Amino acid sequence: MSEGETTPAEAASIATGFAKCERPERYIQQVVSHWSHKMATSYADGLGAFPFSEIESATMQAMPGGIAITLVTGDAERNVHLRGVIERHIDRFAFKEAPLSYEWKEQ
Repeated sequence: MSEGETTPAEAASIATGFAKCERPERYIQQVVSHWSHKMATSYADGLGAFPFSEIESATMQAMPGGIAITLVTGDAERNVHLRGVIERHIDRFAFKEAPLSYEWKEQ
């Protein structure tokens, strides 16, 4: 690698989010199940993992009062796009209390 180039890890765009909801474990399990036909999702002890690609992934962790989300993508534009995808899918399963309130912070 020459001077001035960045590695994929250095170019990554990382955001953390929180979705306030009453049934975080249930919603995470439903998203895991829904996306399992597209990728090798996993769920254990309130934690859902979503490997979108070699460089893109998300985790959702059930917490008191909601879902903590960590999203890693290759660039900021893609990160913002996938935040919307994640929000729409969680809201789909949380329809009784949707739309949920989401707070995102870029790392």
